[in-house]
Amino acid sequence: IPPPRPPIKPLQRVLAAARAAGVRVIHTREGHRPSLADLPQNKRLRSTAIGTEIGQPGPCGRVLVRGEPGWELIDELRPLPSEDIIDKPGKGSFFATDLEHLLRTTGCQRLLLGGITTDVCVHTTMREANDRGFECCLITDGTGATDRGSHAAAQEGDDAFDSQML
Repeated sequence: IPPPRPPIKPLQRVLAAARAAGVRVIHTREGHRPSLADLPQNKRLRSTAIGTEIGQPGPCGRVLVRGEPGWELIDELRPLPSEDIIDKPGKGSFFATDLEHLLRTTGCQRLLLGGITTDVCVHTTMREANDRGFECCLITDGTGATDRGSHAAAQEGDDAFDSQML
């Protein structure tokens, strides 16, 4: 599934401003071990049902497998060497990662969230962050989904999480 491109320019502007202001930038990417030992069967079945089975060969290597070309962050939003990358095996950035530890040890209390997909990874991370007491702000033009309806529904639901939209 090709990533939506519209969020790239807004995210480039936010990244530039954050970096210039000395704000900590953390990137995330979803992927599984090459052995797929961390891939739950239900997730494998869902990916098969939509025609993009995790672990199978795709145009950019094995789908959602760590180390494959399609797993890398895109060049336009490439992290600086000083920026952390959270590798996550699920939709949310807190599940099975050290993100919360990193945020707490650096004193972070507020998160600006952007990326893809609005209705899955971004929204799940925002829910997890809210549950842990972090203030969240969704960068509305810096998120995207493969389906406009899902993207809009996720943004409309953000009020339920006491999150702000930017």
